[in-house]
Amino acid sequence: MKKISIIGGGASGLLCAIYCARQNLSVDLFEQNQKLGKKILVSGNGRCNITNEHLSSDNYFSQHPEFVSYALDNFGFNAFRKFCKSIGLFLDIKSDGKVYPLSNEARSVLTLLTTHAKKLGVNIFVDSKITDVQAMLLKYDAVVVATGSQAASHLGGNSDGLEFAREFGHNIIQTYPSLVQLETDSKLLKKMAGAKMNGEVTLLINNQVEQTTKGDILFTNYGLSGFAILDISQSASVALSEYRSVQVSLNLLPSFTAQKLSAYILSASKEIKYITLHEILCGLVPHKIATGIIMHLNVEEQTSTIDTKLSKKIANALLNLRFTIDATHGFRHAEVAGGGVDLSEIDPKTMESYKQKNLYFCGEVLDVVGERGGYNFAWAWASAYLAAQSISVK
Repeated sequence: MKKISIIGGGASGLLCAIYCARQNLSVDLFEQNQKLGKKILVSGNGRCNITNEHLSSDNYFSQHPEFVSYALDNFGFNAFRKFCKSIGLFLDIKSDGKVYPLSNEARSVLTLLTTHAKKLGVNIFVDSKITDVQAMLLKYDAVVVATGSQAASHLGGNSDGLEFAREFGHNIIQTYPSLVQLETDSKLLKKMAGAKMNGEVTLLINNQVEQTTKGDILFTNYGLSGFAILDISQSASVALSEYRSVQVSLNLLPSFTAQKLSAYILSASKEIKYITLHEILCGLVPHKIATGIIMHLNVEEQTSTIDTKLSKKIANALLNLRFTIDATHGFRHAEVAGGGVDLSEIDPKTMESYKQKNLYFCGEVLDVVGERGGYNFAWAWASAYLAAQSISVK
């Protein structure tokens, strides 16, 4: 009987173990943490955005973005849904294509993956940090590196998989945090810390518009967070790593035009008795943001001072509030990481290394990172499936 070693008990490691075990292979799975699937449990704020109904290579970033196509074609959404049904996991497909477990709980995903693996005879070793892959290749017929990336280091994220790859001569594409908050040293943001609202975010790189998206924006002491910020963080992180200028423009009231908002501020100041500028702004944005805007513009509270010029200035601040980004919030706070093992040295149909026979890589350790919305899980499942299929038929 073939003996298979899988290093990493996350999403890709567990699925690979299940498919290998279904082919009556002897599978040993090693996890460095005391428990499996820590990142699964925290994903989607504990709900686990497990995949996306609409998968395409356009949703991924890499030095070789076309690499993911074969995996997604062979283990796309329908194949994954069939797998989930086979382990008793039902899915909830949202109108935007995001997919969650029907239980709306990440623990359901981990429980069913783990239980099924154990019932198939997978030997699971927790608290087992692997340091010598060379020795494993002598002991096992195949070794799968499913160690993840440096993202979420407090959950065990590290660069072990990259170091394993280097031992066999693999090139490593520089890694960087992705789906991560952005940092900026701003007194204004500190004043607004804790405030949250939906708006439009525009990323500017070297003063050129790179990307615009809508979603929630969270103001923090260190900078900016929220889903809209995570959505632009991929491009922002790459630009920062290349020492390019990165700015973010926030449109806090995208339903207004500049002319309409300016006219409202001016008319409110003249027509509503006893109202202050702060009160006008509180009718539009959260209290802390209103306070911050007034401080930022250094204007008086009395509405008697508001004229057309000032109302336009206030409107501009609300529709084009700019911050210079100094850094990302780092790997510890990132959901995923970009960069990784160079895909030109991996077989896209099997996930086997071109450098070392019987050595496989799958999931986030490779130079593949997806957009927010279940795409990174989709890649973990699909790449793990290809590795398992290749090992099974060898």
